[in-house]
Amino acid sequence: MDSNSVFQNHSRQFEYNRFVYPVVSRRSQGVSVGVNLNPDKVCNFDCIYCQVNRRSESETKFVGTEQLMQELQSVLQLVQSGELYDHPKFESTPANFRRLNDIAFSGDGEPTTFRNFEDIIQQAAQIKQAHAPVETKMVLITNASMLHRSHVQRGLAILDQNQGEIWAKLDAGTQSYYELIERTRIPFQQILDNILMAAQSRPIVIQSLFMAVQGDPPSNSEIEAFAGRLHQILEKGGRLKLVQIYTVARPPAESFVASLSVKQLQQIAEIVQKHIPTPVAIFP
Repeated sequence: MDSNSVFQNHSRQFEYNRFVYPVVSRRSQGVSVGVNLNPDKVCNFDCIYCQVNRRSESETKFVGTEQLMQELQSVLQLVQSGELYDHPKFESTPANFRRLNDIAFSGDGEPTTFRNFEDIIQQAAQIKQAHAPVETKMVLITNASMLHRSHVQRGLAILDQNQGEIWAKLDAGTQSYYELIERTRIPFQQILDNILMAAQSRPIVIQSLFMAVQGDPPSNSEIEAFAGRLHQILEKGGRLKLVQIYTVARPPAESFVASLSVKQLQQIAEIVQKHIPTPVAIFP
């Protein structure tokens, strides 16, 4: 297995685990231990680029908290001991990526819709404190739709105390493009308001996936509008740590969606960088 296939292997099944899976991540530049809080594949977005196969039935419908914590502890120990790299899926991991970077809450849907979100974050933090270096991050990868809910807010406070980081999805600058890409009933303004609220409390990362739709990349005016949204967040006291610009890496939900070239991603990043001082990184 070559190094490119290592990066592309984001399977949520590792050995016999149901909820926890290690990933070699370009964006984290190390090993990210994923926690799937949506094994039922239920999501409140229906993104046209989604790379979760929702046509196949999920093997697990419910999160077993005790099993999840056992799996998390086991995988953390595998990474820390180096045993992970003896596995065929990880033996070609580049030397500079052989480090534990984070525990990432994401999965096959929106993690903040999990009803016991606060409790699972608290228990995972305790596992991290016992079995991972103090600098290991706890990353929430979210579409920002539920960040206003009180139990989610309490979970975010726990993240803040444990090297937490929020990676909030923002894939559009205009209402029409948001509706085209995300296919959800959740208002665009709710997403923008929640991102602003989160960013006013701590620096956050914006993760933005851009793609070709029916062969066409997003227009320059759409990217200008997107950059304008980021500028407004900063103007209103929000803090942005990084903007990640990336594209489709695996088969998407819709056949009319395709990845962008490195040059196209660079052009998007250049437009965004003209509007905000925040670092912008691309991930082809």
